[in-house]
Amino acid sequence: MTNKITHRRVLTIAVPILISNSTIPILGAVDTAVIGQLGEPSALGAVGIGAIIITAIYWIFGFLRMGTVGLTSQAFGARDHAEVDAMLGRCLIIGFLAGLIIILIHSIIFKFALYMSPASPEVESFAFSYMRIRIYSAPAAISLFAITGWLIALERTKSILVIQLLMNSLNVFLDILFVSFLEWEIEGVAYASLIAEWCGLIAGLYFCRDRLIAKDFFHLSRVFDKIRLAKMISVNSDILLRSLLLEMAIISFLFIGSDFGDVALASNHILIQFLHIVSYALDGFAHAAETLVGQSVGARNRKSFRRAAILTTAWAGAMAIVFVLIFWFFGGWLIDIMTVSPDVRVETRLYLHFLAILPLIGLFAYMLDGIFIGATRTRDMRNMMFISFLGYLIVLVLLVPSLGNNGLWIGLIVLYVLRTVTLASKYPALEASI
Repeated sequence: MTNKITHRRVLTIAVPILISNSTIPILGAVDTAVIGQLGEPSALGAVGIGAIIITAIYWIFGFLRMGTVGLTSQAFGARDHAEVDAMLGRCLIIGFLAGLIIILIHSIIFKFALYMSPASPEVESFAFSYMRIRIYSAPAAISLFAITGWLIALERTKSILVIQLLMNSLNVFLDILFVSFLEWEIEGVAYASLIAEWCGLIAGLYFCRDRLIAKDFFHLSRVFDKIRLAKMISVNSDILLRSLLLEMAIISFLFIGSDFGDVALASNHILIQFLHIVSYALDGFAHAAETLVGQSVGARNRKSFRRAAILTTAWAGAMAIVFVLIFWFFGGWLIDIMTVSPDVRVETRLYLHFLAILPLIGLFAYMLDGIFIGATRTRDMRNMMFISFLGYLIVLVLLVPSLGNNGLWIGLIVLYVLRTVTLASKYPALEASI
């Protein structure tokens, strides 16, 4: 590698991603707060379920971001610039087509998702109203995964920051306009997200314009190269299965929580919003690991690989400690901001201690994911997630009947622990293979 991996380089990649990723769950928190001011637990729970279902649908295609980072960064490290361009073309095509398919079959997906959720009829009705609007952003949201992954791999993370700030600030403005002033309620939140996500795609294409307008960019023989496509399909299939298992765990957490009533569902939704803020912030350093590890693998440089893994994890650890302190000392105040419902405030405080310890528990799971994605060791990720998911289900079966919502939170903690232990067992072989 011509560029040495230093603390400065790690921060140059990670900080813009950290800031931009943190605005994503903050946006979810604004959605929650705006609806929370209505004082209706059913409306708040509906936004929670609707947003989780839409996010789960989109994040099924999160492999486009993760796979693109790994494969593109390795091509960049190997100085194969033609393949770097071809990756962008392939992923944009896949992203837009996937979004169109999702729109065509959305009614089936929604019916199945709501059938699996035992929420009250009022919550389900509100959730459907939200989702039927949001789904038309699918081509934009999924294609933006590809653009984000490609920009991360080339260390163009400042562009990602601009995209997210533009998209999310627009979303917040429209939230307030549509809900607080025009009184569109849940539909207003959905329309705000729809408009913002399409504007985000336009901004993303603008930041890739130097390659999109190049004469040799869309070279069909490169984009549809059989060997490259086979590699991409293999990597992305593994990531897809891994992502499905992870999404099933998160969705089951909220859906099972709905059995305990609308107040418990609303409180879990608030805490999950805070957890999303943590995960997106730590992912800033995980994305830096993806890029630097991928480039090191492409250059076949074990020393750079090891240094990338150590430095990115160290900075992520410092960030995790900051979140633990914030939740421990200011968690109650943050909860009060999120909702005016006295019942939801009291219920949420009962489970705040689980949230306070999760940043440190989840730290290594996030970073190991980034390392294995950058190295495109996706089969290990798939297999270890399967083991972790089984452990999570066993804990739920054993503890939820007797401990209720406490058992549910313990299951989530066990999931993070198992993800760390299982992937860590595969790390020595990964490093030895470089």
